[in-house]
Amino acid sequence: MRYLSALFVLLSLPAWALDPNDRVENFELLDHNGSSHELYYLSDAKAVVLMSVQNGCPALKQAIPEFQALKSLYGDKGVAFLLIDSSLSDDRDSIAMEAESLGIETPILLDDTQIIGESLGIMNSAEVFVINTNNWKLAYRGATDEARAAIDALMTSACKIEFAERDRKAEHAQISYSETIAPMLIDNCLACHHEGGIGPWAMTSYDMIRGFSPMIREVIRTKRMPPWHADPAHGDFLNDRSLTNKEIQTLVHWIEAGSPRGDGPDRLADFDHNWPEWGMNAEPDLVIEIPGYEVPAAGVVDYQYPTVTNPLDHDVWVRATEIIPGDRQALHHVITRFYIPDPDASDKRRRFGRRGGGLGGYVPGAVVRQYPEDVGTLLPAGATIRFQMHYTPYGKATTDNSRLGLYFYDEPPTHKLSGTVLMNTKFRIPPHAKAHKESKSQILDRDVLVFSMLPHSHYRGKASDFIAYHPDGTKEILLSVPAYDFNWQTSYVLREPKLLKAGTKIVHSTTWDNSSQNTANPDPSREVPWGQQSWDEMLFGSVTFRYADEKARDGAQGVAQFQGSGND
Repeated sequence: MRYLSALFVLLSLPAWALDPNDRVENFELLDHNGSSHELYYLSDAKAVVLMSVQNGCPALKQAIPEFQALKSLYGDKGVAFLLIDSSLSDDRDSIAMEAESLGIETPILLDDTQIIGESLGIMNSAEVFVINTNNWKLAYRGATDEARAAIDALMTSACKIEFAERDRKAEHAQISYSETIAPMLIDNCLACHHEGGIGPWAMTSYDMIRGFSPMIREVIRTKRMPPWHADPAHGDFLNDRSLTNKEIQTLVHWIEAGSPRGDGPDRLADFDHNWPEWGMNAEPDLVIEIPGYEVPAAGVVDYQYPTVTNPLDHDVWVRATEIIPGDRQALHHVITRFYIPDPDASDKRRRFGRRGGGLGGYVPGAVVRQYPEDVGTLLPAGATIRFQMHYTPYGKATTDNSRLGLYFYDEPPTHKLSGTVLMNTKFRIPPHAKAHKESKSQILDRDVLVFSMLPHSHYRGKASDFIAYHPDGTKEILLSVPAYDFNWQTSYVLREPKLLKAGTKIVHSTTWDNSSQNTANPDPSREVPWGQQSWDEMLFGSVTFRYADEKARDGAQGVAQFQGSGND
């Protein structure tokens, strides 16, 4: 740190600014290229150098070359360099254009809520922050060079970055818990944080919120909550769980003001906490009990494949499915398939017959799967439903009794649901690799309307995306997940179906982190192959769609037809 600190001269700072030796709290932000950066992930760096920027600021014409010179000098010596833009006047596209015009190759973090810049006490563009990664304390803040001319340039030509809320701390103490905070939590958080929900604690009253306020602030800063991991620059998703920038600012500022109770009723305490068991707020038309399984306290459980015969004596069109896990700690995932019996076949083939389709599944964080309007799956009478059950022992013997709920159409829908999987099993992730990327591609031979995409990997999963290469030569990012979270495996449902023409190449990519920086990594020294258990890895991407020219009456099920291009 001494060789960096010697380059800087301290400025006279206002009381609210972060001073040297103050602790810098963790945060996570996307950069202008859509990559995710978490501050504390850089613990293997000797230091982190962060500089504030703002588009069009004259000071940057001098500061950027000086910053790049520092990066050239120390970048290969274990020092990490980042830029941060907290200006309300800048957006992602304009920042990317500015970076290109100035020849900036350093990631520019997008602080569009301003809560990170506020906590750092950023005053102007071209301010440099040197962070000691041994204790996460600020070692220095100031200009990029110790020369007086650089200090004068910062003080005279630097552009002041306006923080909309920083000087309104007295107003933050007046934010109403009753009228603002509690309704926000009810709308955005209670679906998981209720008694019996998947959240680890229930939001039942003001006292619970006040007690967990520091944790709430931390998980918002690090983007662990709400559990939504799609890059907002690509795609508009119906099931988007994220808070708006204004909601984030309001909630964080209320907590930083001391989580004041204020006047008015406790709307969380008054809320009806009799949460419905099923996500459609109604009992399913059919509930199928999945055969129970005794999960041991320890060891490895091979995938289980119990089967159930459809008890109905007539065909039905399914409009929604949901699996209620018997033990969420033990049940990792469920995949359902059904098979149409073939009375002319023998033995096993008679039992399973031809493959009919799927009935949804379960992964951590899953909710009810409701099909698009007027799109369904035909479940024939007497079909064999087969479940792939993945269990992970957690130190206590338990019995899993999960259930599948099915909701039916009253009348047959116009369209049938189809889909495909993009899966690469040939990769090898090198030991200690921080960002190893592989992909799988397929080419559509018919026009489709895409409804949803689901990326799946295991503990080492870091990022994932789905990219369409259209027949006209253009490229489109359908979904980008820059910070994949194994604990929240979301199916990203498009608000409006996406038409992909025949000849479109879909590429699904996954990036894994096999380094010791990945705290979930079972063994960074290991070369990791494909495998079903979570200590191995997967590249698996599911896409649901309907064929643009196909009606439900054309057949019971659609099976995706692709021109496969092999493993990329």
